Amino acid sequence: MNDKQKDLFQKFAALASLFGLTVVFAFVSDAFLTVGNGMTVALQVTSIAYLGIGATCVIITGGIDLSVGAILALSGVVAALAVKAGAPVPVGLIAGVLVGALCGLVNGVAVTWLRLPPFIATLGMMLVARGVALQITDAKAIGGLGDSFAELGNGSLWRVVSVGADGFPEVHFPGIPYPVLLMAALAIAVAVMLNRTTLGRHLYAIGSNSEAARLSGVNVRAVTLFAYILSGTLAGLTGCVLASRLVTAQPSEGLMYELDAIAAAVIGGTSLSGGVGTISGTVIGAFVIGILRNGLNMGGVSAFTQQIVIGLVILLTVWIDQMRHRR
Repeated sequence: MNDKQKDLFQKFAALASLFGLTVVFAFVSDAFLTVGNGMTVALQVTSIAYLGIGATCVIITGGIDLSVGAILALSGVVAALAVKAGAPVPVGLIAGVLVGALCGLVNGVAVTWLRLPPFIATLGMMLVARGVALQITDAKAIGGLGDSFAELGNGSLWRVVSVGADGFPEVHFPGIPYPVLLMAALAIAVAVMLNRTTLGRHLYAIGSNSEAARLSGVNVRAVTLFAYILSGTLAGLTGCVLASRLVTAQPSEGLMYELDAIAAAVIGGTSLSGGVGTISGTVIGAFVIGILRNGLNMGGVSAFTQQIVIGLVILLTVWIDQMRHRR
């Protein structure tokens, strides 16, 4: 079985898991298969998907990024502080995304030029970014950001509302949330980059054998640097979208999100050994995690038990990845 066949098999297994979870939770709660809950799940999945797309590109190169949760928090508070200082909302959001890109650049430089192991480099950035976020906010949430700041995270397309006989609004269709549309656009764009461009082929080549890629003329440093910048940028975008959804920026936001991102990528068939992975598989993996959490919530399972279940899923998927690699 070649790498492409293995990837298709893993993606099929992820889809089967997604279908199985959907069937099980449909019996647990009658509300699970409603349109409203479907949109809720899709909205909850967006954060995992954004981070998972970036994580996939980094893992394909044979690296890892543990800093995305902290970068997410720092970017969110920077965007909120900029808006509170009087900057227009788009400028504040762009500032948050740029902070994420800068953190990704630092990660990439540490990995490529300083030759630090990706685990250590991104672990250090995780501590630095979290510390800076707490320092500039005095560990306090930033609120009072206004309705315009909330538009990105809470707006939706094709929302259908009418006024009922009692004078109150009646929602016929909740609409497609903007973060979900953004998730679809990002997934398509990065998938095209990986599958249809020279840059994408170079990412896979580095993950398969970086020395062979270098000897073939691939600029290993520049391509690896791009992967980390992309991951940081998407983490910054995630922080801005989350802050917009909550209309509040929390310096403690994003705890353990990096594990969800890595788990989504691995569930979808990305190999931790590098050289193998797809964006479509990662999006499927993100939905597996999102549906699992949503269904457990509807089933009345405590948050602590949910952590145990998600942890076991991560361990299982990594073990399967390692067994596949050995074979």
